[in-house]
Amino acid sequence: MQKTAFKFKLILCMLLAGLTLATPPKADALQVGQSAPLFQLQAHDGDSISLAARQGKGWTVLYFYPKAGTPGCTAQACAFRDAIELIRKQNAEVYGISTDAVKDLLAFHQQHKLTFTLLADEDAKISEAYGVKMPFLNMAKRWTFIVDPNLTIRRIDDDVDPALDAKRVAEMLKQLQAAAN
Repeated sequence: MQKTAFKFKLILCMLLAGLTLATPPKADALQVGQSAPLFQLQAHDGDSISLAARQGKGWTVLYFYPKAGTPGCTAQACAFRDAIELIRKQNAEVYGISTDAVKDLLAFHQQHKLTFTLLADEDAKISEAYGVKMPFLNMAKRWTFIVDPNLTIRRIDDDVDPALDAKRVAEMLKQLQAAAN
């Protein structure tokens, strides 16, 4: 019996060591003032969207969310839909990013009559680059980034209330733009 218990512990230790070694080292966390990691992702409508193309074209709001159609993600998306004109009046565009498939994003976009672009990060590489990928899951945490026209990160919110995020973003855009002038 002792041999079996020893073998079990040995196998368990080997598995845990393997998971630790198999987990890639985390990149340094993004900070305000750093350049936003560039990306090119497929939108809900099939278009290819590049962050680099936004340079010089106004402010960019990137909000990462776990899964389209869940209650929190639906509340957040609908709040951005309802506040989109206020945000656009501040020379900003909103992009929602998740690891959902394009077809799922299209259905979510149509069902809730969203008026901004959803982006598919199916392999979670962009979620990883922004430091929002959940460990062991192919899902993003709920974080919001505000990026200036030079593609510099000006705000990172890692404590997002889905229902209030859009209003917070609109207010923060006013503050950031006033400070930049």
